[in-house]
Amino acid sequence: MSWSQILDEWPLVEADLHEFYGVDVGAPGLLAARSWRWLRVRILGLLSADSRLSRLNTPPPEPPRPARGG
Repeated sequence: MSWSQILDEWPLVEADLHEFYGVDVGAPGLLAARSWRWLRVRILGLLSADSRLSRLNTPPPEPPRPARGG
């Protein structure tokens, strides 16, 4: 998933950051007080968690097919 794709899904990223890290990116001055690295590490963490962002990138497994009787 590219950074462009991640940023296109910003509402999901914002919700995940709040749920997983308790980070409200809408809080005045929060992002201005943090480094790009700080935000990057947390967003990359969302890709390896069971987050909205990772589920968007990973389709659910196909259900098992019924066995054919013979």
